[in-house]
This record gives sequence, C-alpha cells and structure tokens, in this order.
Amino acid sequence: MSTKYMYSLIAVIVLVLLAYVGVEAAGLQIFFGVVIPYLAIITFVGGFIYRVMEWSRSPVPFRIPTTCGQQKSLPWIKHDKVDNPFTAVGVVIRMFLEILFFRSLFRNTKCELSEGGKISYRWEKWLWLFSLAFHWSFLVVLIRHLRFFLEPVPASLQFLEKIDGFVQVGLPGLFLSGAVLLVAAVFLFLRRVYIPQVRYISLAADFFPLFLIISVALSGILMRYFAKVDIVGAKELTMGLATFHPTIPEGIGGIFYVHVFLVSVLLAYFPFSKLMHLGGVFLSPTRNLPNNTRAYRHINPWNPPVKVHTYQEYEDDFRERMIEAGLPVEKEL
Repeated sequence: MSTKYMYSLIAVIVLVLLAYVGVEAAGLQIFFGVVIPYLAIITFVGGFIYRVMEWSRSPVPFRIPTTCGQQKSLPWIKHDKVDNPFTAVGVVIRMFLEILFFRSLFRNTKCELSEGGKISYRWEKWLWLFSLAFHWSFLVVLIRHLRFFLEPVPASLQFLEKIDGFVQVGLPGLFLSGAVLLVAAVFLFLRRVYIPQVRYISLAADFFPLFLIISVALSGILMRYFAKVDIVGAKELTMGLATFHPTIPEGIGGIFYVHVFLVSVLLAYFPFSKLMHLGGVFLSPTRNLPNNTRAYRHINPWNPPVKVHTYQEYEDDFRERMIEAGLPVEKEL
C-alpha cells in the first residue's frame, strides 16, 4: 500500500473517532456542535479572503493565456474566438464554459504507444464526466442543505429536493446528488491509485480532501438511511448557529456530530489546500486574459523605470559622422 494515501486515510479515521468518542464518552457536544463550527467558518471566510487578496496583488508580467485555437491575426485567417479570445467578451464566454462545464477537460486525450512504435491519441472522457458529476453534485448537496439554516424553507429549495429525490427507493427517498457525489469521489480516488502516472505525481495532500469528502458523504448517507437522527433537533442546532443563538438539543446522536465535525474540518482546510481552485480559477492569468499581444504592447509591471536613448537622440549625437560615412539620416545638417 502507498503511504501517500494511507496517512491520509488514517488521519480521517482519527478525526471520525475523535468526534464520536468526544461526544459519546466525554460529552463534548458544545465543543463539537458549536465551538468547532464557528471556528471553521471564521477560518474559511478569513482564509478565502486572504488567499484571494494575495492573488489579486500579484503582478502578471506576461500575457500567458493557454490557448487551443488560432490567434487573431490576418483578416483571411479564421480566428477561434473562444479558445483563443481576443476581447473581454471572448474571455467571459471561455471562463463560463470552463467553470460550469470543464470544457478544457472535455478535450482531454490519452497518449498510447501502439505496436510498431507508433504513438496514438484518443479521447479520454471518463475524467471529464466524473469530475463534472462530482462538482455539480457537490453544489446541489450544498444548496440542498440550506434548508437546515432557513425557516421557512424557500419554495426553490423544496423544488430542488423534489428533483433531486425523484427516484423513490424506500423511505426516506434517495437523493441522487449524495449517491453521485460518493461514486464520483471514489472514482477520483481510484484513478489516483490505479493509474501509474497519476499515482506517481499524487501527494498525501491530494488524497486527504478526497477521503474527507468521502467520509462526509458516507456519514450523511448513514444518518439518512440507517442511523436515524432527530431531524428536528438537528435543525434546531443549525438554526441556533445561523442566528447566533446556539443551543444543543438532546438525543441528536453521535453520528450527527461526526458529520458536522468532518464538514468543519473540510471548511477550515479548504482555503489552504488545492481545493482553493474554486477561487483561484477566476484569478488565473492563463484563463482570464485575452490573447491580444499582436495588437497591444504589454509592459511588465515589475520593470523599473529605465532611461532610454531614442533614435532621434542617437542621430542628433552622431549626425555629422553618419553623413560623412554615407549613412542615411532623417534630418540634414
């Protein structure tokens, strides 16, 4: 077994046991149900703002947009307005397709060395499909959980729940977003384990958030379908957190505090991990800049002011010698 993911797996197991034993044996419901969530939210918001501000202050010395199409040049050469945007409108369209539909990942190809030493390329859509499923299901799960923090629950959230749970499998009904999130996260983990090239470049920091998200999904599914939790008490606790009047109802169950603790750890860990690409994608110079270097001159903001010697000044200094040498000049003596 690879120590890269074993350390991450052990860390998540320790977190689960820490919360469960702390609540069931030590009676630390206030600590895990109130103190930890508030600290996690403060860390998440503060860390998110700090990282975004740091990135926004970083100079971009060059125009370095990654492109997959023809740059705008001569009128008779067809310009790819989305893959190689020239204007801000093209950048917005490209960012929209990238953030919501992972357009660059859709074009992912797999290189193989076939018999005879020939290199062949073929489309590889599984990563795009499961990545899209992972992010969209995560978003749906996040939005759906807002019902625990709002009273009354908006009609839009109720409609989303009906769409998400239209597959009726037993009672309570199955939420597709939770199942899809778990399956997609497991796929992304297995991909890092079984593909040698990906396993080689994967670090413990790549496995830890995956295990954390899988454990959050598993604990949520466990609460909903197996270890029944007092939903009224759970909403009373979450509403108390949202209104800054925290309360700890009786009889919620240890698994609920494990779930809340894992979510809190994920929130606190988020701004300082690779998960922060949620905010970084908007500030990435490889994505948010138009490729218009043929039309405009871009000056490096790090360059200090330099005293230049223009051609006019050069000619003024050496005009007589240039004329004597037979060199052309713009001004005669």
